Amino acid sequence: MADPGFWDNQEKAQATIAELKSLGAILKPLEEAIAAADDLEALVEMAAEDESVADELPAELDRLEGMVSQLELKGLLNGPFDSRGAIMTIHARDGGTDANDWAEMLLRMYIHWAQKTDYTAEILDRQDDLVAGIQSAALAIRGPMAYGYLKGETGMHRLVRISPFNAEGKRQTSFAAIDVSPEVSDTVEIEIRDEDVREDVFRASGAGGQHVNKTSSAIRLTHLPTNIVVQCQNERSQHKNRATAIKMLRARLARLEEEKREAAQAAKYQEKAKTGFGSQIRSYFLHPDQRVKDTRTGYYVGSFQSVLDGNIQGFLDAYLRWRVGQPIS
Repeated sequence: MADPGFWDNQEKAQATIAELKSLGAILKPLEEAIAAADDLEALVEMAAEDESVADELPAELDRLEGMVSQLELKGLLNGPFDSRGAIMTIHARDGGTDANDWAEMLLRMYIHWAQKTDYTAEILDRQDDLVAGIQSAALAIRGPMAYGYLKGETGMHRLVRISPFNAEGKRQTSFAAIDVSPEVSDTVEIEIRDEDVREDVFRASGAGGQHVNKTSSAIRLTHLPTNIVVQCQNERSQHKNRATAIKMLRARLARLEEEKREAAQAAKYQEKAKTGFGSQIRSYFLHPDQRVKDTRTGYYVGSFQSVLDGNIQGFLDAYLRWRVGQPIS
């Protein structure tokens, strides 16, 4: 970073800074834990000479055990793309307008989590519903180990509540599907042949009036060998939408390669239920009581609003431990 020409290539410079932050996210807590262990050792020696100091030992030991536990958790973020940013897509599924509203609630939840974690969140694409909420959205979340933490969010998220869109005030169940892929830089080799991609250009949908897009700037890319479809219509520029769509396609293909590698190790986790884009992973209840429970790990939070405010780290940590068979606190 001290090199005079470091900032000549902005993308490469940002990638280097991101790598530095990822390394620091591991090394700084490790150095703090080593220092805490040294302090504890010195405290034990002092306690042998002064019994009044012994009262401080349990609290210091608990603090060190907490540090080590967090380091063990970070040690589980060892996938080839875990250190990278994440590209998350959110789609409203069954439930009509309720599902559209639910999809937007989830979008806000992940943005709140990113802010609480000191990550950045950028909306790459957003398709609003005509009545309420969104039909779909694509969100890039960038920070140390963002993909490693978020990849377990892939799957179906279920909401049960008294619908504000139902005139009879009936309880309704709605669903939103989430897909998470690693954000990969151009330096990572991912083969995308021109003949394997079909590009469709269309007019972006808008709110009407002066916001109507009068040019065909929206881009949809279909990767024919895998049938992966991505699209972007957020920008007025067709060029910018195409660049974002290609980034999203590279991310999906990178995750596909990771899934193949994980399948080779699946024998270790044969007892685990299959998870994926179409599998229900978590239920959020607003009626008859307020609670959120993960279907896979059993991790439970009794406050619906706290979770929607972005306090989901417990679910992310529980998934990492569950995935390798560790006990979940």
